[in-house]
Amino acid sequence: MHQCDMMGDLKRTVTQCGPFPSSARAQEAKMQSIRSCIVGGLRVCCWRLPRWTLQPAGPCAWASTRGLDPEVPSREAKCKGGLEDFHAKLAAGPSLQHFLQDAGPVQETHHLPAEAVEDSAPYLGSRTLADAPRKVYLETYGCQMNVNDTEIAWSILQKSGYLRTSRLEEADVILLVTCSIREKAEQTIWNRLRYLKALKSKRPRLQAPLRIGILGCMAERLKEKILEREKLVDVVAGPDAYRDLPRLLAVAETGQQAANVLLSLDETYADILPVHTSTSPTSAFVSIMRGCDNMCTYCIVPFTRGRERSRPVASILQEVQALSDQGVKEVTLLGQNVNSYRDTSEAQFLSATPTQLSRGFSSVYKPKQGGLRFADLLDRVSAIDPEMRIRFTSPHPKDFPDEVFQLMKERHNICKHLHLPVQSGSTRVLEAMRRGYTREAYLALVHLIRDSLPDVTLSSDFIAGFCGETEDDHQQTLSLLREVRYNTAFIFAYSMREKTRAFHRLQDDVAPEVKQRRLKELMTVFREEASWANAAAVGQVQVVLVESTSKRSALDLCGRNDGNIKVIFPDVEVDDGTGLGSKVRVQPGDYVLVKISSSSSQTLRGIPLRRTTLKGSTAFGGAN
Repeated sequence: MHQCDMMGDLKRTVTQCGPFPSSARAQEAKMQSIRSCIVGGLRVCCWRLPRWTLQPAGPCAWASTRGLDPEVPSREAKCKGGLEDFHAKLAAGPSLQHFLQDAGPVQETHHLPAEAVEDSAPYLGSRTLADAPRKVYLETYGCQMNVNDTEIAWSILQKSGYLRTSRLEEADVILLVTCSIREKAEQTIWNRLRYLKALKSKRPRLQAPLRIGILGCMAERLKEKILEREKLVDVVAGPDAYRDLPRLLAVAETGQQAANVLLSLDETYADILPVHTSTSPTSAFVSIMRGCDNMCTYCIVPFTRGRERSRPVASILQEVQALSDQGVKEVTLLGQNVNSYRDTSEAQFLSATPTQLSRGFSSVYKPKQGGLRFADLLDRVSAIDPEMRIRFTSPHPKDFPDEVFQLMKERHNICKHLHLPVQSGSTRVLEAMRRGYTREAYLALVHLIRDSLPDVTLSSDFIAGFCGETEDDHQQTLSLLREVRYNTAFIFAYSMREKTRAFHRLQDDVAPEVKQRRLKELMTVFREEASWANAAAVGQVQVVLVESTSKRSALDLCGRNDGNIKVIFPDVEVDDGTGLGSKVRVQPGDYVLVKISSSSSQTLRGIPLRRTTLKGSTAFGGAN
């Protein structure tokens, strides 16, 4: 497409670039020179005699802006006031040097001196940020990584002068943090957008227009479809573009659509401290890495979140320390493949030792050299606060060296719970999924873990009806469920995703009704086995971190034990644990010893004995 056709509607902002040459050869040379200027956020938009028109598009962005057509007088007249205001801001806005500076290499230091901290983006005027603060409503769908993304996005917007509201009807900006892992997740968003379309149309004319944005994985996967199909969407930002949100929203304020879905090779948001939004004051998520290199045939994650890159250990320790100072009692380390963490940000970490995989496991990529590994990170994080529980999710079974199990055994504050996603109990299906292990290798790992950590609880993921799955394959998965006896499982019918290897090379040949039948059978067997697994806890005294009042009864409290299983117990006075005989009512954030009296496939019930500490509970007979 010709540059004039593609970007001609953005001709307003101009930078003189010299007269256009007369000869054909010189014209081509000039065009080539201009093409080479696409650097640091500076993009050639169009050529109008006798000058070239340049448009600042923001650093490192795939950007799309729509809605201003200079050839349609009615639209120009309608937007004239907004355009003049916007161009006035641009006139006093960033120079070429600003964008070239932003295009420089990413600095690996994580503690900037005060004089080096950059002010808010110069193209956002003071009136936009201070005189007329906008209220933003954030809605999160999907996994814990999306919860963390929401906290990062809010941290960025808060610093740019936005206010947050929990009431949809009073929001000026509505941002949906989305998931693409299954078709059902995406359909939920399309349905939500239809509702928001009606909300937007009812907006009083005296109020500023309501702006709606799609963030996260769905934005990355369906950017063009969202902008074309849902005209009400003003902003589209992928998982690596949250820093660009203030600029995108500023563009949206002029009546244009704006998008940035560029995937990054190094973005980890290491220098941004998330504003934790969890309703629980006791726990928090800390992202330690982003992306995934495993390329399982069914998985969309590498295409929506990009390649693996690990956050520098110094910034992780800083965030965990800050959470400890705030009184948070449980931190979950997050990553798409959390135990493949590998920090290479410092020279001292660059050893030549290759990555060690679990015995009998393989990967689709070559062994990675050097870096501070997950076991080292886990060691440092768990040493920050002995009274803070440490969890991690979601790991891949291939990335479990023995050092991780040994550390979990030694440290009382590293929870004895492991998520081991298996997906299928059939070696043939596992090979089609490119999981890198056989059924036998997976079971050998389970036996190794239980030998090292006798009290460990296990959870897993299962896919029902993957491409080519036969009835025999399904029966093997059922037998694996019975053999391992998981405490928790996440089971879903297979949903083919575009861009994945399965989409291009395999056939989604299992009928929907067969998928649903197999799904129900997997869930039935899981519940049966989980009931037996949880029944083993009856009679034990367990340490429970109190989270909140039970949703089913105001007379009960609920929390989670070391194995991440929900425990319900009466809200009554207990011994305060000081040895003085005083009685207290435990509060969220307290550790309490609970004697388990009954169980089900999903929860445990018990009687509270006394308040405790993590360190103190290790000396109490029977606690685990």
